[in-house]
Amino acid sequence: MKIAKWILIIAAVIAVLFYFVAMPYMQDQTKKHSPQRTASYTKNGLEVVVNYSSPFKKGRQIFGELVPYGEVWRTGANEPTVFTTKTDIKIIDKNLPAGTYSLWTIPDEQSWKVIFNSDVPDWGVTLSSGGKETTRSPSFDVVNVEVATEVLSNSAESFTISFENDTQLYLTLAWELTKISVPINK
Repeated sequence: MKIAKWILIIAAVIAVLFYFVAMPYMQDQTKKHSPQRTASYTKNGLEVVVNYSSPFKKGRQIFGELVPYGEVWRTGANEPTVFTTKTDIKIIDKNLPAGTYSLWTIPDEQSWKVIFNSDVPDWGVTLSSGGKETTRSPSFDVVNVEVATEVLSNSAESFTISFENDTQLYLTLAWELTKISVPINK
């Protein structure tokens, strides 16, 4: 009985050390390779912000290999990408209420599914899967749209999220030779 109690105490201490020491250290180390970035747009009554980690290509084949086609991707690195809107908006023609969402994608060669999810988990993938499974809970999906891919003329070395606005506001995601543009409306 005494041995079981000590084993539980030791296990609890190891778990606490892992959570408060090892996890922050690992997160800090991964951010050196995939720095935190922010994209924002404020104009005409709209205020939207995206926080994400931007991995680099580093000579790798990205889409179809590092990021498999047809599978949910955390859309960046480290924690899930976070999309915040201060006002109700439409993603294409689907309502997205004001709030904070995790942003997930399912890349394919011709089009991507873009998913806004009301749950924002601490990390974008499960450690037990070795990073192959995301932490997205589909039951919290709020908006799910599909947009066509565009081929870039020059390869984007780092994953980049931005806003583009000429006559229409777009949330754009670009990496390697692939770009998508997601229409945002008021």
